[in-house]
Amino acid sequence: MPRAAAALRGVVRAGEVSLPAPRTFIPTRQMADFPFDAVLFDCDGVLVDSEPITNRVLTDMLGELGWHLSVEETMRIFVGKAVKDEAALIEARTGYAITADWLMQFRARRNAALDRELVAIPGAAAAVRALHSALNGRIAVASGADRIKVELQLAKAGILECFEGRIFSGHETPRSKPYPDVYLAAAAALGVDPRRCAVVEDTVTGATAGVAAGATVFGYCPSELGHSSATALHGAGAVQIFRDMAGLPRLLAEWSAR
Repeated sequence: MPRAAAALRGVVRAGEVSLPAPRTFIPTRQMADFPFDAVLFDCDGVLVDSEPITNRVLTDMLGELGWHLSVEETMRIFVGKAVKDEAALIEARTGYAITADWLMQFRARRNAALDRELVAIPGAAAAVRALHSALNGRIAVASGADRIKVELQLAKAGILECFEGRIFSGHETPRSKPYPDVYLAAAAALGVDPRRCAVVEDTVTGATAGVAAGATVFGYCPSELGHSSATALHGAGAVQIFRDMAGLPRLLAEWSAR
């Protein structure tokens, strides 16, 4: 096993028994054999368990417009997509034009709920810190969500400092996911070839964006509620599906053997 993989294997085992993950347990000199130059993360559903909260708020607000859905139905329609990009669909179902003011109200109510209730995906914080240390900080978040939401969520998860200066929003690129723009922007800012990046995604929309950027996409699918199915992620181009975020550092470190 490569030295880097061996070092990261220890991280995952610590995570499996809920031991605290040290921040600097992988010497830089051991990472020459790591198969990727950078790791680019989606945020919602990958680092934080935000989709049920966001979609509950969206369900309530769509109901106020006359489109009555369950939270599960809302998630099936909207997960992986920016609400602003679905304005035409909402208008077609409700007869109401989605205005900038309505979007502002949605974001305010969503952010208040996230601030009260949000938790990190199990194992995500330890995995992020391991990879941040392993790659000398060459990790980034590339999200379709607005920057305020992304920063709020990373702060709630306790990992905002790991992504300082390396947060990219599809709201700030010419096109959001499923187009590759946000991943291309993240790779360019890190100074790496996107073809040398690993992308971690949980939806078809995001996986499609990562593949279009030329990256190697790993699909996170702990369940099919709030995430695209394993079959759908494979179909979108994910090379590997995994269910335990604590295992991500080991999975990436050992990828060169496949």
